[in-house]
Amino acid sequence: MTITIRRTSPKDAVALARLMGDPAVVGGLLQMPYPNEQAWQARLADNAAPGKPDLSLVAEMDGDVVGAADLHAMGTALRRRHAMGLGIVVARAAQGQGVGSALMTALCDYADRWLGVLRLELTVYADNDVALRLYRRFGFEIEGTFKGFALRDGDYVDALAMARLHPNPPRIGAPAVAPAPAD
Repeated sequence: MTITIRRTSPKDAVALARLMGDPAVVGGLLQMPYPNEQAWQARLADNAAPGKPDLSLVAEMDGDVVGAADLHAMGTALRRRHAMGLGIVVARAAQGQGVGSALMTALCDYADRWLGVLRLELTVYADNDVALRLYRRFGFEIEGTFKGFALRDGDYVDALAMARLHPNPPRIGAPAVAPAPAD
């Protein structure tokens, strides 16, 4: 099956609400159960505002949305402009089929080659082994543990802070033609 990665649009609100509300998926997210289409329409409209550096993507297989991912600014502090946060979700039925890797490739490429982001950050539940393997394959390293980070299905669970530094940070290249020596 072919995986297609594209930017989200307001028409994706129904599919994203369904994906984020799937009981097999919601336990791995910081989202609340029972998302609604209207909230997703508002979120998607906000993401599309001109001048926002955020990137919101969906993955499709056979025309169905099977995954979503985004890059978002880490707040408004000017001294944190070099960092962006990352979030990703893959439908349970599509896991293990390359959807997560395709989304991560697109996000890392965008951050590295088009935004010049030095640092990508994410938070993942400590027991999410599938996600941890994916993130490690893309160069993310664990930087710390958040004890009792979030309430999930009646229990407090730990989460890990992970980050990836740009593997080849942008620099000013050598001039194409060396200047002529001065006489």
